[in-house]
Amino acid sequence: MKISIINGPNLNLVGLREPEIYGHNSLNSYLEELVFQFEDIEFYFFQSNIEGEIIDEIQKQGFIVDAIIINAGAYTHTSIAIADALKSVPVKHIIEVHLSNVYAREIYRQQSFIAPVCKGVISGFGLTSYKLAIQYLLEIQ
Repeated sequence: MKISIINGPNLNLVGLREPEIYGHNSLNSYLEELVFQFEDIEFYFFQSNIEGEIIDEIQKQGFIVDAIIINAGAYTHTSIAIADALKSVPVKHIIEVHLSNVYAREIYRQQSFIAPVCKGVISGFGLTSYKLAIQYLLEIQ
């Protein structure tokens, strides 16, 4: 199985910014742990603070992977373009993840332009949200 994990703005600062919300572990170190936990999966990791680069990565990966796990960060609540990119690729499964429980935060974080084009949304379990998405993908494979 090939899985692309695409991350949006400010996720490069996980472990440093707002640790009470996002924890103390960095995103990169956690993703490295996933590679060891799921040896049979071919992972592609990408993070950008730039919307167009995220769209380019979706268009690239969406034709070669079995699944995309996307944490678009704040673009989740603002980017119709990212939602359109996800709709435009033939990838079989797309899962939206968030580290924090977006429904326990500001009201504007409760609107997702991406969720309607995803198989499901996992939110509020910190970095474990990625692992939960992977476990689901393995179960339905």
